[in-house]
Amino acid sequence: QKTPQRKERGFNRKKKMAIVLNPSTQRTSGKSAQLSNINCAAAVSDIVTSTLGPRAMLKLLLDPMGGVIMTNDANSILREIDVSHPAAKQMLELSRSQDEEVGDGTTSVIVLTGELLRAAIPVLERKLHPTVIVRGYAQALRVALDTCEKLAKPVDLNDIEVMNNLVMSCVGTKFSKRWGETVMNMALEATLRVARELGPATGGGVIKEVDVKRYAKVEKIPGGEISDCRVLKGVMFNKDVTHPRMRRRIEKPRILLLDCPLEYKKGESAANVQIEVEQDWNALLRLEEEYIEHVCAEIVAARPDIVITEKGVSDLAQHYLMKANITAFRRLRKTDNNRLARACGATIVSRTDEIQESDVGTQCNLFEVRKIGDEYFAFFEDCEDPKACTVLLRGGSKDVLNEIERNLQDAMQVVKNVVIEPKLLPGGGATEMAIAKALTDYAHTDVGVLQYPIAAVAKALEVIPRTLAKNCGAKTVRVLAQLKAKHLESGTWGINGETGDIIDMANPPAGTDPIWDPLAVKIQMIKTAIEASSLILRIDDIVSGISKSKT
Repeated sequence: QKTPQRKERGFNRKKKMAIVLNPSTQRTSGKSAQLSNINCAAAVSDIVTSTLGPRAMLKLLLDPMGGVIMTNDANSILREIDVSHPAAKQMLELSRSQDEEVGDGTTSVIVLTGELLRAAIPVLERKLHPTVIVRGYAQALRVALDTCEKLAKPVDLNDIEVMNNLVMSCVGTKFSKRWGETVMNMALEATLRVARELGPATGGGVIKEVDVKRYAKVEKIPGGEISDCRVLKGVMFNKDVTHPRMRRRIEKPRILLLDCPLEYKKGESAANVQIEVEQDWNALLRLEEEYIEHVCAEIVAARPDIVITEKGVSDLAQHYLMKANITAFRRLRKTDNNRLARACGATIVSRTDEIQESDVGTQCNLFEVRKIGDEYFAFFEDCEDPKACTVLLRGGSKDVLNEIERNLQDAMQVVKNVVIEPKLLPGGGATEMAIAKALTDYAHTDVGVLQYPIAAVAKALEVIPRTLAKNCGAKTVRVLAQLKAKHLESGTWGINGETGDIIDMANPPAGTDPIWDPLAVKIQMIKTAIEASSLILRIDDIVSGISKSKT
């Protein structure tokens, strides 16, 4: 009786697995999937490796519309690249999140993530489970953040020399470094101008608001020279007055901002009016004119010199305003109106019957319409303590202007990070080498099998100083060996990306500017790189469904 039972068990054991996936579906699993992800991520990082540091190379990209982009900004490069592998797409998102969060370090985060994944290959070959590697990476991240906090030094925002060195460490790696002083001064001036302190709703402490995206507008006008670029102590926009006889220059103007139309309201739904007597038609026209006259009378009662609305201004309203010697602008963008309100101290009014004296802006000292090239621009300058500004960029071509704008945005974000969190870390690969040394020491403590992934992170962090040395033509192996020896003494030694020499960022030699990076940029870079590489390492199965083409 036992023999048949044994056969029955044997039959169950040999039963084949049912195929549930579509035969056209491609599936990669196990070690081959992990290696495929690592190789694709490393390939993406290789694209931007040569764009790291002050001796960075530029990339020339052709977009689908035939436009040309010339840049060394990793986010701009990867944004134009079309990839199909899911791990590569994940890498493209990293530079975008880094750019949106802190504005700088987009190249470093891609290079570091690629190297972290490469460093995981030997650990995987030791038969360590990916979750063990991820746990080791998480511990390495904690040690790295602690090391950053110990290395960080506070900075005084009023110390011009330190702030200049900080912005130059960002601009120095960009295309615009030849005009470094101009771009540096504009970034500092624009960011510090829009910064303001707010009291939170809870009533305790102070919150710093630095909204460069909304209140520091970059206006690009082809023509002129780079030396003509400047930050206005006020705002400008591309508009001309609505009536040719209106004033084009006013000193100390009273400015009224509206977001309601200065024309007769049209019905929201279709309405038919049947007129039997000619006088009724005249009465309708008179009603429209009286409405416009009443609206203009309410505006004139506030005694403004300039009226700016986001909506339209009818011909009749222009006539009444011109008779009252008031200059009018129409169809201004909402963002420009908000900027002008903060610059001149005005309040945007939604209804003309609600205008108060406190709504009129009086902090602008000069209004003037100027012609630049073929366009007319309205300038509101010499404002008293403006909390918004316009950065005027001039240059030979649109490509140069676009690249300078990208570099300027990065520089302004760097200053913004320091205003919000005034702490700096040594640059030139010094922070990465200091973290690598701390991780190597930590890996030698009693951490068990986690020592292998922690040591892998330490090795991967050396890619930043190694790439800096490689891109400036230095002897990579020798420079890295010297740098490791110096880090036994102090954690502030880094590489001068221009010459390839090793310098102490805390006490640089005469004639050499130290390189400092904001703490927020470094922490965001390390967090993003380690978390993204951990996410990719945990993928052990890739299933891509291909639907059959319908014929």
